[in-house]
Amino acid sequence: MALHTELPIYKKGVELVSLAFHVQTQMRRDFKRSLGEKITGHCTEMVNLMALANASRGHQRSQHIRTLLEIQHATTVLLRVCHDARLISPKLWAKSVLMLDGIGKQGGGWLKSSEKAPAV
Repeated sequence: MALHTELPIYKKGVELVSLAFHVQTQMRRDFKRSLGEKITGHCTEMVNLMALANASRGHQRSQHIRTLLEIQHATTVLLRVCHDARLISPKLWAKSVLMLDGIGKQGGGWLKSSEKAPAV
């Protein structure tokens, strides 16, 4: 079993957390605590779920990945709201969407492979 820190999805998740902190610092002060902290919290939770999924098997792994994908979707929505309200730059928005899309694709593939794997 590979360490979770070696997984491509984990590496992308760590990059996303760093980007989330940058997003939060770029926001207007009145949105940093509400939207900024929520986005950063979601990104941190996704990285945690990646580690948990890697350490578990079977149904439990699938549940962690499903939760990861739900949070990935919610984070995308929050970032869309920030972009539409012009709280973050188009460049940050584009970069975050690419990262989140990559995490979603990798997570979806991981979910499919974990559901096909025999229960241990």
